[in-house]
Amino acid sequence: MNERLKSMPMKADDIIAMITAALPDARVELTDLAGDDNHFQANIYSESFAGKSRVEQHKMVYAALGDKMGGVLHALSIKTFQTK
Repeated sequence: MNERLKSMPMKADDIIAMITAALPDARVELTDLAGDDNHFQANIYSESFAGKSRVEQHKMVYAALGDKMGGVLHALSIKTFQTK
């Protein structure tokens, strides 16, 4: 793969779509921290987090993002919140 294409940042809408595909009840608030479409803060609210530790909740989000995490998506701060 072309190095330039591999290093292109993920679009915010794609990040939200991947998370909500894995956690359909999730509400995702995504903030571009640096204005560069490359450094994001995600607040994720979901009933799916009920009874799970913070680490387990974050692992659920990482699983939703698959191989994008640490690749094209390398600067994502995650905060998870259990909803009722």
